[in-house]
Amino acid sequence: MVLLAVDRARIAAAARRVMARCDELARVSATSGGIERVYLSPEHARVNRLAAEWMREVGMTARQDAAGNQLGRMTPASGEVDAPALLLGSHLDTVPDAGRFDGIVGVLMALEVARLLRVPDDGPARAGLPFALEVIAFSDEEGTRFGKALLGSSAVGGTWNDDWWTLTDAEGTSLREAFLEFGLDPARVGEAARRPDELVGYLEAHIEQGPQLDRRGESLAVVSSIASARRFQVVVEGEARHAGGTPYDMRRDALLGASEATLAVERICRAEHHIIGTVGQLEAFPGAVNVVPGEARLSLDLRGEFDGERDRVWLSIERELDAIMGRRGLRWRAHEVHSAPAVFCAPLLQDVVREGILSTLPGGGDPAVLFSPAGHDGMAIGAITDVGMLFLRNPDGISHHPDEAVSAGDVARGIQALAEAVLQLAADR
Repeated sequence: MVLLAVDRARIAAAARRVMARCDELARVSATSGGIERVYLSPEHARVNRLAAEWMREVGMTARQDAAGNQLGRMTPASGEVDAPALLLGSHLDTVPDAGRFDGIVGVLMALEVARLLRVPDDGPARAGLPFALEVIAFSDEEGTRFGKALLGSSAVGGTWNDDWWTLTDAEGTSLREAFLEFGLDPARVGEAARRPDELVGYLEAHIEQGPQLDRRGESLAVVSSIASARRFQVVVEGEARHAGGTPYDMRRDALLGASEATLAVERICRAEHHIIGTVGQLEAFPGAVNVVPGEARLSLDLRGEFDGERDRVWLSIERELDAIMGRRGLRWRAHEVHSAPAVFCAPLLQDVVREGILSTLPGGGDPAVLFSPAGHDGMAIGAITDVGMLFLRNPDGISHHPDEAVSAGDVARGIQALAEAVLQLAADR
C-alpha cells in the first residue's frame, strides 16, 4: 500500500538538493584537500549553523542541545506542542580524510522527508502526522577527536558517563575543556537526554558500509540489526636480544608471535558466519633494527551479528593465542577497551522500512535485509526507543574514504522509501 502522493519531479529535486548540500558540507573541513570535522570544533559549529538554517527552511524550530547535537522539530497535525516525536537523522562529524556521505546523507534525507510531509497552513508548519517529526544531526558518532564513539547519541540516550570528562585529544585538551570552549556547560549535559515517552522511535538512512547491495544490483535494504562489538588491546611478551648473536632456537620473538596471532584471527573469523575480526594496529618494542622484539602490541576489533557468536569466537581466539605463545615461549594478555551488544531493529520499524522500499519497486520483489557490521548512533538511541534503519547502495562498498559514493537516483529512492516508512508508521498508530 503506497501512501505517499508526491510526483517524481519533486522527489528528484529533493535528491539533487541532498547531493548539492553534501558537497557544501564537504567544504567545511579542518584540512585542505580532504574532509575532517570533529566534535566541538569550529567546523562542528559551522555545520550545526547550516543544519539549523535548513531545518528552519522546511518549517522546523531549530535548537542545539546540551551535548552539541543539532535538532529540528515540527509539531503534528493536531498542533500538540508536547506530542511524542519520531526521530529521523544521523551524524555530521567525520573521520580524518573522510568521504562526503557517511552520516551526512542521512541527515539531509531526513530534512527532505520533513519537507515532503509538511502540511502548509496559515500558521506554523506542521507534519501531517499523528506524532511530531524531529530531525537530529548527531555531533560525534565517529569518536575521532577523543577516541570515544557515540558521544552525541549517548547523551541523548541518557548513558553519558562522567568518566569521559577526562578524555583528551591529540593536543591534550580534555573533553570538559572542549565543552567550555564550544560554549557548552558540562554540568548541563544531562539535559540532552530524552525520555522514552517523548519518542515514537528512531529511523536512520545511511550508506551501506559494504558491497552487498552493489553486488546484488539493488538500491536499498532493510537493516535487521547493528553488530555487537568487542575491542581489545593485546600485549605479547618475549625477550629482547641481539639480532645477530641470538640463534633461532633461543629466540622469544614477540613480533613473530603477534604476527602469527594476527593470521589466526583472520583464519578463525573467516570460518565463522558474520563474525569479523580485524587487527588494525601492530607495534614492536624496542623497535630497533638490530634487536629481537621483546614486546608486541596489537589491537583486535571483533564484530558479530549476535553477541553469543562473537563471544564464542573470542574464546576460540584465546585458545589459539595460548597455543601460539606456548609454542614460542611467549606470554600474552588482553585488555578489553570496548564492548557493545548487538542492537536489533524493531520488527515494526523493519516492516515500515520494507513497505517504504517496496513503494520504490514497481515490479515488486523482496527488499534485501542486511545486518550492519558497522556501528551507528542507533546503538545508543536503542536505550530509549525502538530503532530502524535503511541502507543505500554504496558502489564498491568503500567508506570512511574520499571514494565513498551514492547516486542521486538511489538517494531519490531512499527519500521516497523513508517518507513512505514514516507514513506507514503513522497509519499503524
